[in-house]
Amino acid sequence: MKTLFLIFTMISAFALTSSNMIEGIKIGDAMPNDSTLLTNIDGKTVTLNSEKRSNGLLVMFSCNTCPYVIKNQTRTNEICKYAAANGFGVIILNSNEAKRNDDDSKAAMKKYAKAQGYDWTYAIDENSVIADAFGANKTPECYLFDSNSKLVYHGAIDDNPNDAANVTRKHLEIAISEVKAKKEITIKESKSVGCSIKRKNA
Repeated sequence: MKTLFLIFTMISAFALTSSNMIEGIKIGDAMPNDSTLLTNIDGKTVTLNSEKRSNGLLVMFSCNTCPYVIKNQTRTNEICKYAAANGFGVIILNSNEAKRNDDDSKAAMKKYAKAQGYDWTYAIDENSVIADAFGANKTPECYLFDSNSKLVYHGAIDDNPNDAANVTRKHLEIAISEVKAKKEITIKESKSVGCSIKRKNA
């Protein structure tokens, strides 16, 4: 009887988890919610469309306190600069609605961006609307779109989020170069490693 109860409990838990999972966008899909109004840390209103440049747009989901974000901060700055220098818009989105009145408040975001020397848009994803539309679950998690607003790469910055010294392939940098050169992306997806996005009702 105990075994049957345990099996039933496990099946129920799996069903509940599955029902709460968000279907993510796939390679080749159009950028969703590209006209949704977002508030930048300077108080200005932006959209994904407004941040897009001639070669496309890099969208990164991030925050202020996740250890993986902090561990990857130098790489974040480097790849954002690289994207901007190669004709891509850059927007970092903070979707941690459950911590909006705490570590991921607008004031905290502004302070963090200044400390890190952000020279690109860092905006609030209110109610995690964009994260939900993308199916994003981690910080950091990257999405690269081409000039036609089609998803061409999704995943991590490189192949070793835990150890910058042992990176053997810079997935996102290579994808940016390939899009610019109008080449086929050799690696289109990789695994994002990081903290979970803190959705309000999660």
